[in-house]
Amino acid sequence: MTDLTPLLDRLDRLFARLDAVLPAPTFPPDWSAHAFRWRSRGDRGWLEAVHHPHRIALGDLHAVEDQKQRIEQNTRQFVQGKPANNVLLTGARGTGKSSLVKAVLNQFARRGLRLIEVDKNDLIHLPEIVDQIAGRREKFIIFCDDLSFESGEPGYKAMKSILDGSISGMPDNLLVYATSNRRHLMPEKMAENLEAKYTDDGDVRPGETTEEKVSLSERFGLWLSFYAFGQDEYLAICGHWLGHFGCAPEMIATARQEALQWALLRGSRSGRVAWQFARDYAGRKLTKKSR
Repeated sequence: MTDLTPLLDRLDRLFARLDAVLPAPTFPPDWSAHAFRWRSRGDRGWLEAVHHPHRIALGDLHAVEDQKQRIEQNTRQFVQGKPANNVLLTGARGTGKSSLVKAVLNQFARRGLRLIEVDKNDLIHLPEIVDQIAGRREKFIIFCDDLSFESGEPGYKAMKSILDGSISGMPDNLLVYATSNRRHLMPEKMAENLEAKYTDDGDVRPGETTEEKVSLSERFGLWLSFYAFGQDEYLAICGHWLGHFGCAPEMIATARQEALQWALLRGSRSGRVAWQFARDYAGRKLTKKSR
């Protein structure tokens, strides 16, 4: 009897190669979802519904009261059909930039707000995304997390164009919210300072490279800056999450020293580190208590 295993293996490899180059199947978006991811294959893409998005409330975010108030107000204007700005959230890692965007979705989803997460490599598909959502009654935020560019990346020009550089403007039901550790979304090099020019009256004029970098970030109308937390802020966030995970007040009070040691080992006092500590501490203590 002939052994067909080698032939079947070759066919499997052939189908795998064909699958990589054939156009992606197109599916109509499930518009009942509140959040979406943009998925792509080759030069085609589609909106994939996220039926269980990360649920976090604005009240869960501490030590960022000003940033929280400003983005909530901007989003409320947007949902109500009033003028609103694209938002750039920059600063220290783990301080709540991404969580704040997810929280405003949680806050306004019932009022028609929707979130589309787009990876940096898929920003070239922005015109296609705009075509899909234009004319719909929902309000959409394109969410680009941890965004940064190197020189010459195609997504950089696509983002500039969609924000404020194309002959076809952004639809009224769309904004862009982006987070980044870089204020101007691109690396800044010492050599760029040498391009600066001095005018006759003593003013300093930035060089072309610096001007190009600023030209993207300035297209976001609202800038929100985030800073590293102090010890008291970090401990307050730890206390909030310990209470959220079911720890009693006396247990929270005794967690102070361990919380500080945890931050020291991680080299950071951020909201993310506080949340991770609370999960660890509450899990250990509550498990021991239930024995």
